[in-house]
Amino acid sequence: MTFHYPFPETDEPLQALLQAFPDLLLVLKSDGMIVNYKEGEDTSFPLPIAEFVGGKFQDILPADVAIKFEDAVTGTLMTGKTTSFDFYLSIKQQTHWFEARLVSLAHGLLGTFIRDITTRKENEMSLRRQTDRLAALRTIDMATTSSLDLNLTLVMLVNQVRTQINVDAVSILLLDSSSQALKYAAGSGFHTNNFEQMSLKLGDGYAGRAALARQTIRIANLSNRQTDFLRSPTFSQEGFTDYFAIPLIVKGRVLGVLEIFHRSPLSPNADWLEFVNMLATQVAMAIESALMFDNYERTHAALTLAYDATIEGWSKALELRDRETQGHARRVTEMTVRLATALGLTEQQIVHIRRGAILHDIGKMAIPDSILFKPGPLDPQEWTIMRQHTSIAADLLRPIQYLAPALEIPQYHHEKWDGSGYPFGLKGEHIPLAARLFAVVDVYDALTSDRPYRNAWSHEKAVEYLRAEDGRHFDPKVVKIFLKMLKG
Repeated sequence: MTFHYPFPETDEPLQALLQAFPDLLLVLKSDGMIVNYKEGEDTSFPLPIAEFVGGKFQDILPADVAIKFEDAVTGTLMTGKTTSFDFYLSIKQQTHWFEARLVSLAHGLLGTFIRDITTRKENEMSLRRQTDRLAALRTIDMATTSSLDLNLTLVMLVNQVRTQINVDAVSILLLDSSSQALKYAAGSGFHTNNFEQMSLKLGDGYAGRAALARQTIRIANLSNRQTDFLRSPTFSQEGFTDYFAIPLIVKGRVLGVLEIFHRSPLSPNADWLEFVNMLATQVAMAIESALMFDNYERTHAALTLAYDATIEGWSKALELRDRETQGHARRVTEMTVRLATALGLTEQQIVHIRRGAILHDIGKMAIPDSILFKPGPLDPQEWTIMRQHTSIAADLLRPIQYLAPALEIPQYHHEKWDGSGYPFGLKGEHIPLAARLFAVVDVYDALTSDRPYRNAWSHEKAVEYLRAEDGRHFDPKVVKIFLKMLKG
């Protein structure tokens, strides 16, 4: 390969040096005019340089590449340093990448070396694409673990899939195991919503066929097909032309179908299809996790309701035994929850306080009727037995794991601020807070309720008593907040 036009004789060493480079080389004037050239060993450059000698190189380039070239010329002339840039050209409907490197030559000329770097660029883009895809899968994984709410997870998944594969719309259909029907669960990119209530039996429609066969179905030229195989005839309003239905399978179980829609023809290659299948696998695993958590939450909620119904049943059984205190457990529970809220306790703390208030006297189930219903005062021996009801409550409830955090009220609600209470004679803040606040509520309700041995006190008289016992029987802070709550 030699120059088509010789350099001046004084430039023979330079000419020999330039001949050693395998790249296409253009010799240009400072305005970009081509005055000489040497063909490269790689003949992929699409422009017939020989036809443009005497013309400006930038004039035969696409506008965006011409701007890059002129900037590079200016930079080389101003600094005297080598300047380079990458650009691409379309050759027979294929994109080829080139690197242009500009250097200063003698006599005010510029040398422009042009090398085909398509393979390098494709490798770089492939690596970047793989990195982006791994990041996308990681994003789905992180988003899924940060929110196990099924609806939020589904919305996040359709948006992520739509973004990552750059299609017009994506939907997820979940399989209802009871009806064996695929039902719309989430979607993104649709113009209408009249199909969201539709369902497809396994084997019906494109999605139903994909789920039943456990194979991906692709429908190209969708406009020539019957859209009722998708949802309904009105689905044609969406204007989709390309469609994929990919079954979502985890551990051999079909969870649903991932649907992909596009309003212009797709040209999926093996790399794209592989990535879509990877996304579908990740989506299926995310849905499985969310479904498991959703089932756990519903089961947990059902168990919690059953537990609470059980302990309320115990409380009612105690009230049926002692008809004189009917309604007491309900009233003190409601007031205790209000007081705990006023004190700023957390929702979880209040759950346990509520249970403890309901069960505060459950230990009295083991106290003999002769003592529990004695119309007159108890003798010392009877008081010893009566006071055991707090320890009995603890022994009864402690083995029940979910009630262990509620033990503070049944076990300690007869302790007093000054240390004169029972069963342990705890003093001040050594008494659990739940028991301290319940003690105020319990005494107030007892005083303002009728009992066999006395009539109910008035609200004013009961308040006066609470104030008198402030710092002796009761925590002063709790009394203050309780009285403020009663006024409100």
